[in-house]
Amino acid sequence: MLWLLERDIYGVGPHPLEGAIAAAGQRSRVWSDDAWESDTQLDGPVVFHGSLGNAARIAASGRWAPGAYCNTAAFHCSRWYPAAKPWLLHREYVLTTVAELSADPIATAGSLADASGQVFVRPDSPLKPFSGRVVQLEGLTPGHLDHGFYYERLDLPIVVSRKRSLGDEWRFVICQRSVITGCRYEAEGRVAGTTTVDPRAAAVADQIAAKFVGPDPVYVLDLVESEHGIEMVEINPFSGADLYACDKPAIVQRVAETATAS
Repeated sequence: MLWLLERDIYGVGPHPLEGAIAAAGQRSRVWSDDAWESDTQLDGPVVFHGSLGNAARIAASGRWAPGAYCNTAAFHCSRWYPAAKPWLLHREYVLTTVAELSADPIATAGSLADASGQVFVRPDSPLKPFSGRVVQLEGLTPGHLDHGFYYERLDLPIVVSRKRSLGDEWRFVICQRSVITGCRYEAEGRVAGTTTVDPRAAAVADQIAAKFVGPDPVYVLDLVESEHGIEMVEINPFSGADLYACDKPAIVQRVAETATAS
C-alpha cells in the first residue's frame, strides 16, 4: 500500500496521516506536482490525500488504482441530495445558476427567503469555486458570490436553500457503508474541535452510513445540530478532505484494507 501525501494543505509541516502510516508499516511518498510528468507508474494500491484539486485530477486520470477517492461528478449536490433527503439539512432548495439568481433573485428564490430576505447559497460542485454563504436576495449580484475572483462562468450551477440556525458540527469518515471515526470541529475557521462525539450524532452517522449509498467506497460526512436535531450538511471526497481530530490510525487501517481489496 502506497500513500501519496500532499503537505502544507491541512497545516504547515508533515501531513496529518504520516505518523499513522509509518506506525502501520505502510509506505508513503510526499506528493509533488512533478509527479504528473514522472510518476506514470507506481506499485499499487495507491491512495492520494491532499488538495481537492489534485484529488479530482488524479481520480479523473485513472493512472493509479484506486488513485484518489474523489468521484467528482457524483459528489455534486444535484446528484446526491434526493437520496439524502430524509437526513438533509437543506431539504428545501432550488437548483439554479449564478446568472439566473442574480438576474431575478426574488423570482428565483424568494420562496426560500427568511423574514429579512436572506437565503443560503452554495456551489453545486464539490470543488467549491466559492464558499457557501448567507446572502441578501435584494440587490444580489454575481460579485456577492465571488464571480470574477475564483471562477468566470455565469452559468455556474448553484444550490439555494433556507437559512438555518446551526450549532455543533461533526465530521465522520465512512468506509464501505460503516463509520470508521468521527470528531467535532469548529465551522468558524474550520479547525479541529474535540475527539468526543455526541452519541446522537454518532447514531445518525451510523444510520446514514448504512442506508445511504455514497459516491465512493470511502467519503466524509458532515453533520450539524440544527433547530430540528442532528442533520446532514454535506458529503465530501475523502482524498481532498480535512480529517481534523479523527482517529488517524483507524483511517489508515480501514482505507488500506479497502484499497487493497478493490
